[in-house]
Amino acid sequence: MRESFGLASLCLLLTSLASPISAQSISFGLRGTGSVPTGAFADQNSASSALIQGAKNGFGYGLDVGVGLGIFGVYGGFDHIQFDCATSTCQSNGKYTLQGVTVGVKLSPPVMSALHPFVKGGVTFNDLEGSYGGSGSNQLTTDKTPGYEVGAGADISLMGLVSLTPQVRYVGQNLKANIPGVTTPTTATGQGVNYFTFDLGLSLHTPF
Repeated sequence: MRESFGLASLCLLLTSLASPISAQSISFGLRGTGSVPTGAFADQNSASSALIQGAKNGFGYGLDVGVGLGIFGVYGGFDHIQFDCATSTCQSNGKYTLQGVTVGVKLSPPVMSALHPFVKGGVTFNDLEGSYGGSGSNQLTTDKTPGYEVGAGADISLMGLVSLTPQVRYVGQNLKANIPGVTTPTTATGQGVNYFTFDLGLSLHTPF
């Protein structure tokens, strides 16, 4: 509920910002996401002291809203991704669940009427949940911490107002683990929870 309210707030904010400058279009999209963890997040070294590790490829979904301003645009997004986990950090068949919102800017130079490639970059606000050790009562959580994403893709027009939208993104962030009964030093830095996503979505564009 909190995340849905946050995305709705992003929609209203982007629309209000665009109104004074004659936005060309507003878009709404739904996408499926396949994700590949990288770095320490994917490390399966059981001797490591890292608390957030051992993530395997994940799947999820996302929502997007954007406002086009010529070749420039602003966008907001929501992600929900579940990664498998392969170490004792998680229970057997454990999962990491990542969720959050993104706001950013998008550049889409014109190529042809049916194809609009784009590059994008934004600030993410994600958190992570997982099961720690062998007890289902021990839940690993993190605070919602800002990170970043960069990506590239294309809007491929299917019927004028509807587009197929493939894209690839890289998300980089540091998240600090919170575990019941484990005291984490206040000076401790977060651990890298970084990954690539490969998205395929459908978006509805409303021209003005």
